[in-house]
Amino acid sequence: MDRARQKGLSAIALTDHDTVEGCPRAAAACEKVGIEFIVGTELTADYKGNELHILGYCLDIQNPLLIQEISKCQAIRQDRIREMVVRLNQAGVALKAERVFAIANCQSPGRPHVARALVEDGFCSTMDQAFERFLKRSRPAWVPKRRISAADAIELIHQAGGLAVMAHPGLNRTDDVIPPVVKAGLDGIECFHTKHSTHASERYLELADRYKLLVTGGSDCHGMSKGRPLIGTMKLPYQHVELMKIAVARRRSSSPPELPTEHISTKHS
Repeated sequence: MDRARQKGLSAIALTDHDTVEGCPRAAAACEKVGIEFIVGTELTADYKGNELHILGYCLDIQNPLLIQEISKCQAIRQDRIREMVVRLNQAGVALKAERVFAIANCQSPGRPHVARALVEDGFCSTMDQAFERFLKRSRPAWVPKRRISAADAIELIHQAGGLAVMAHPGLNRTDDVIPPVVKAGLDGIECFHTKHSTHASERYLELADRYKLLVTGGSDCHGMSKGRPLIGTMKLPYQHVELMKIAVARRRSSSPPELPTEHISTKHS
C-alpha cells in the first residue's frame, strides 16, 4: 500500500484467489496511507469447459454463504498442494507439503507457493523453471483445480452484496462466452490489464458499452514473486470506482434473497 501511495493511486482492491483473508490487513494498511480500499476476491469458474476468473468486488466478507464456499475452495486448494507434492516426490523431488504451506502462510495456497518452495529448497533455479519443469499443464506435478460454474460464482458474489466482473478475458481467450455470461448476471469486464494490448482493451471497452457493463482494470500484481511489483502500472479514472459504488447501492437496495447452502455446484478441470 506504500507502493500504491507512491504511484499516486487513490483507491485499490485486493482480489486474491478463493480468499478474502488478506482484506482486513489491506484495509488497515490503506487507511494508514490515505488510500480507499475495495474489498475483493477472485473465483475460478467454468462455462462449458472454458475457464473463467470472476472477480468479486465490494463484498460483505462476513456473509455466511461466501465464507462457507470460500472455505470449501481453500480445503480443495490445500488438497491440491498435497497431491502436487506427492507427484513431485514420485518424480524424485523430495519436497514436503508442510514446506509449501509455511511459505504460503495463508489458507489459499497455489502453484506459485510450490514454485517458491522448489526454488528456495534448491530444486529449481527460478520460478519460471519450476513451472516449466513441473507445474504447468501436462507437466509431472500438474493437478487440475476446482471450478464452480460461472453462474454460481456470479450468484455467490451477488448474494454477498458484491459485483461480479470477468477478469482478464484476453488471457483466458473467452470472448465468445461473454454474451451468455452477461445473461447470467455479469456486472463488468476487466478491460484494462497489464497483459492486454491496446487493441484488446479497445475491444473490451466496446463490449462493455454494448452490454452496459462496468469497466475495471488491474495490474494483477503478485507481489515480489516475479522480481517486481506491478502496482500502479495500470490506472483508471476514479469515475469507474464511483460507477461501481452506484451499482453496489442499487444491488443492495434490491436485497436479493440468500442462496440455499446446497445451491453451489462444483467441477474440476
